Amino acid sequence: MIRVLLADDHTIVREGLRALLMKGASIQVVGEAGDGREALRLATEARPDIAVLDLSMPLLNGLEVARQITGWERGPQVILLTMHAEDRYVLEALRAGVRGYVLKKQAGADLVRAIYEVVAGSVYLSPGISAAVAHAIRSSSPPAEESLTVREREVLQLVAEGKTTKEIASILGVSTKTADAHRTRMMQKLDIHDIAGLTRYAIRSGLIQP
Repeated sequence: MIRVLLADDHTIVREGLRALLMKGASIQVVGEAGDGREALRLATEARPDIAVLDLSMPLLNGLEVARQITGWERGPQVILLTMHAEDRYVLEALRAGVRGYVLKKQAGADLVRAIYEVVAGSVYLSPGISAAVAHAIRSSSPPAEESLTVREREVLQLVAEGKTTKEIASILGVSTKTADAHRTRMMQKLDIHDIAGLTRYAIRSGLIQP
C-alpha cells in the first residue's frame, strides 16, 4: 500500500484528488493539509511514502515544504502539483529534490502514474515540460532566493501575504526582534525595501498567487 499525503489550500481540489487516488486498491490517502505548515506537521505524523504538494499554499509554499522534507532521513518523496510549466519553476523544483512535477491541468491523467513511477525510483515530469527543463539546465543561473536561509524564505512569503512582524513571530515561534532581524536581512539580500516590491517578487517567484 502506497501512503500519500495531499496538500492543497482548496478543499474541492483535495476532494477530487482523493477520489482519483482512492479508486485504486494500492494507494491510501493518509493525510490532507490546507497549508504548507500543516503539510510539514502531517508529513512527520502520518509518515507518508509520497507527499503531493501544491506549489502555491499559504503560510509556506510547496517548494519550501519540499526543500525541508527532502532533507529528512527516510522522509517522503515529493510530487509538486502546479499550474506553472515555465522552465524556472521546473528547475527550482528539481533543485529542491522534488521527484515528480505534475501540471494541474493534467493531474487526472498524470498523478497516479507519477506516484507509481516515483515510488519505483524514477523522476516523473508531466508531458510537455521536458523541453523546458532541458532549456533551463542549459541557460539557468541560481535564483536570487537561493541566497536566503530557510527562515528568510519563510519570512519572505509571510511578508508578501500581508503578515505583520508580530504575526510572523507568532507563526514561526520566535521573538518579534528575531522576526524583524530575519526580515531586514532578507530585504537586504534581495535589495527590495518595500512591501509592494516584495509582494511582486513573491508572485513572480510563484511563492504566492496574485
